[in-house]
Amino acid sequence: MSAPAPTRVAFLIPGDLSLPTGGYGYDRRVLARLPSYGIDIVHVALPGAYPFPSVDDLAKTEAIIAGLGDDCVLFIDGLAYGAMGYEAVCRIRQPIVALCHHPLALEAGLDEARAAQLKLSERNALAKARHVIVTSPMTARILAEDFGVNGDLILVAEPGTDRAQRAKGSINGHDGTPHLLAVGSIVPRKGYDVLIRALEPLVDWRWRLSIVGAARDEVLLAALERQIVEAGLAERITLLGSRSEAELDEIYGTADIFVMPSLFEGYGMVLGEAMARGLPIVCTTGGAAAETAPNSAALKVLPGDAAAFSAAVGRVLNDAELRRSMADAAWSAGLMLPTWDDAAKRIAAVLKAIGRGIRS
Repeated sequence: MSAPAPTRVAFLIPGDLSLPTGGYGYDRRVLARLPSYGIDIVHVALPGAYPFPSVDDLAKTEAIIAGLGDDCVLFIDGLAYGAMGYEAVCRIRQPIVALCHHPLALEAGLDEARAAQLKLSERNALAKARHVIVTSPMTARILAEDFGVNGDLILVAEPGTDRAQRAKGSINGHDGTPHLLAVGSIVPRKGYDVLIRALEPLVDWRWRLSIVGAARDEVLLAALERQIVEAGLAERITLLGSRSEAELDEIYGTADIFVMPSLFEGYGMVLGEAMARGLPIVCTTGGAAAETAPNSAALKVLPGDAAAFSAAVGRVLNDAELRRSMADAAWSAGLMLPTWDDAAKRIAAVLKAIGRGIRS
């Protein structure tokens, strides 16, 4: 008996897939692994302006989708899907599986009208999807409670975390100064302005901070640089920009404490990366970040609360025994995190089920 034909899937992703963000990293890893689970998948690039497409971008998107065969499943990244518009989604002939990293309306920095428009657009689009893949239980709950998505049609496929060497830190080197590390693109949602305000009262403590992340907004980058100088922390904080995976791995190895001041996270992949290196964590409870790292490995504060974040960082810096116990808890938790193959296998099962409906 011959093996069943692979399920044909078009993975529609807006913009540059090589960008060093958590969402694109998720897409790259899943795209690379789905063929191992019986999925004949092709990457289809959409215009990069999403989630704020022009009329021309929307027309190009419709043309791209119309050119795909009716016998394939569309797996559409939520950065585009939630902003395509209800009428355009209704014209799509192929079955749709939506991937929601986090709802578009929850991105920081949006005005009230734009957030409301995105929420309505995404809610309507999700109603037309055959299935919705999300990256955390928190996002699943948000979609069910606030976006009206049937919980039976939601699958949680948490990001994988690569196993890594435990961080050696830098307290025993680099003149004994604890190395704080933050990783993530410089965008409003990451809350770096809050982090600088939190560190300003600790100016007399021994620490240095590295921020690794692409500057996707030059105005925001300039404002952050100015804030650092005005806070008198220019000699303590280094903005490293984007780094390769090998370079980032080396930086993780020299860190002593991981800090994440994000206002909202759909999962918080960098928390998994920090746990995989056995780093104690100070983070917020924004979105799924509240659940990604266990309390034994992380001190958590409300998003936007610079004073509470400052106190938490100071506590970890000042208490070596607490730091060691948190590091041990992070290392143990990191060993239990799902792999990228776990995520791909779960997604493949959904795509195959939808694909069988096409062939029947």
